Amino acid sequence: MIASTPGRICLFGEHQDYLGLPVIAAAISRRIQVAAHQSDNRGFRLNLPDINGSVDIPFDGQPLPYPQIRDYFRSAVNVLLREGFTFGKGIDGEVHGNIPINSGTSSSSALLVTWLTVLTQLADNPRTLPAEQIAELAYVAEVLEFGEPGGMMDHYSTAVGNVIYLESQPKIRLEKLSPPLSTFVLGDSQEPKDTIGILQRVKFGMLAIIKNLKTINPGFSLETSDSTEVAEFKDFLTKDEYILLKGNVSNRDILRDALRLLHSSDGSVAHFDHVRFGQLLNDHQANLRDAQRISTPKINRMLDAALAAGALGGKINGSGGGGCMFAYAPEQPEAVAEAIEREGGKAFIINVAEGTTISTK
Repeated sequence: MIASTPGRICLFGEHQDYLGLPVIAAAISRRIQVAAHQSDNRGFRLNLPDINGSVDIPFDGQPLPYPQIRDYFRSAVNVLLREGFTFGKGIDGEVHGNIPINSGTSSSSALLVTWLTVLTQLADNPRTLPAEQIAELAYVAEVLEFGEPGGMMDHYSTAVGNVIYLESQPKIRLEKLSPPLSTFVLGDSQEPKDTIGILQRVKFGMLAIIKNLKTINPGFSLETSDSTEVAEFKDFLTKDEYILLKGNVSNRDILRDALRLLHSSDGSVAHFDHVRFGQLLNDHQANLRDAQRISTPKINRMLDAALAAGALGGKINGSGGGGCMFAYAPEQPEAVAEAIEREGGKAFIINVAEGTTISTK
């Protein structure tokens, strides 16, 4: 059997989900697939020709140890064992993909979602789980299992596919959206990024600000306090803290505007305000660049070049400090891609895509 999962871009709400705020994300037409079958030899063996690697995991029915952190092949097995799955036979397979790696497009989450899908299909008692449940299991296997500072966006957006609005607080609420979005251009800066370091700086820095503000005003809430309330705290924060707080509140409001825009379309391209959509992406990027400070000079140049070539908007994608950006380019995406590559990026023309799929050979 073959399982395939897309990467994703975060449209709105970057660096917001782990603060309890919602996100809007889209699955993209670059994917990872695992072709696998059962084997009489117990254990899990995967060939990874794209990176000249392989995985060989002996298995005796007991929970697997972690020789290294972020061993998602093993954590997926352990999570499913706790869910009652058993694996009396082995699994052999091969992994292929064209999602940029370590670039903010959720290649690791897409691989994990795909691997979980394979495991549930090739277990002793196969079960086809809803995409939402696969997403939840992937979140446990990638984030909770290793105590990492990530959110749920990657897992839901890749497993479910298309465009989603996701709330994680006070409880998970998923809304599937079908806006008539056109072509995007993904640009890989090919700059390495420190996902964990940036998440810790931006996330824990913001959490410390919130804790401080609640001692001053117990009624402060990042979800409900408006920009006029934020101004009242200026004298209690450092300059950088105040800028970060304002940026988060602004990004929250940009997402709300974007959700109204995405809801306003009846599915007709003619009735969708593509220019406004692009401007909201630009507004979000301005905060990510100046408040969260996660963009880079090269990515800024790539975005400027994309806009000059006709893109309507764009932003850095993922945790930042390198990795990818994307531009919304309903017209002349080829020219936008060429402009990005002139700035040293690697460009891919992409569209919104379906979530995880399963097929038989």
